[in-house]
Amino acid sequence: MNDRKVSDSDTIMTHRGLPQDANPAGNIHGGTILKHIDLAGAVAAMRHARGRTVVTASIDRMEFKAAVHVGELMVLKASVNMVSNTSMEVGVRVEAENLLTGEVRHAASAYLTFVAMDENRRPTAVPGLILETPEQHRRNREALMRREVRREERRREKLSQEGQTLARDEGVKELY
Repeated sequence: MNDRKVSDSDTIMTHRGLPQDANPAGNIHGGTILKHIDLAGAVAAMRHARGRTVVTASIDRMEFKAAVHVGELMVLKASVNMVSNTSMEVGVRVEAENLLTGEVRHAASAYLTFVAMDENRRPTAVPGLILETPEQHRRNREALMRREVRREERRREKLSQEGQTLARDEGVKELY
């Protein structure tokens, strides 16, 4: 399995916000934006994983920065930031473009983790990632830091659940 460059999987997708995508104020629903973020991220992950299906494992740091209005073009830019054995972090940036004036603004950003799956729907290895630019190296370092934060959160959650189970079991013993 050959390593792949970040640029090999970079993805740009567009979606024009239509009335059925909007709330009564004329803003595109956050859920609609999120759906397109997930699609763009999945395309970048599949381009990197080639030959494997990918599933969304998590979404980190979903930030809505500016409204997207009906008639505006959403430009979604997705890039693989980091890979591990079976998973990939993909960053997605959404820009809203007013097609009449040409104004472009940063509307939303998110980091998504995708897991590559084999034909039996089990996690499978993905190619390594070749970083070529200072920006790619920075994004990779930041992705590794987010991964460590997620691991620590999972560790704390597991300890909390174990503590709750132990407390519940001790409470049951006291009743008998």
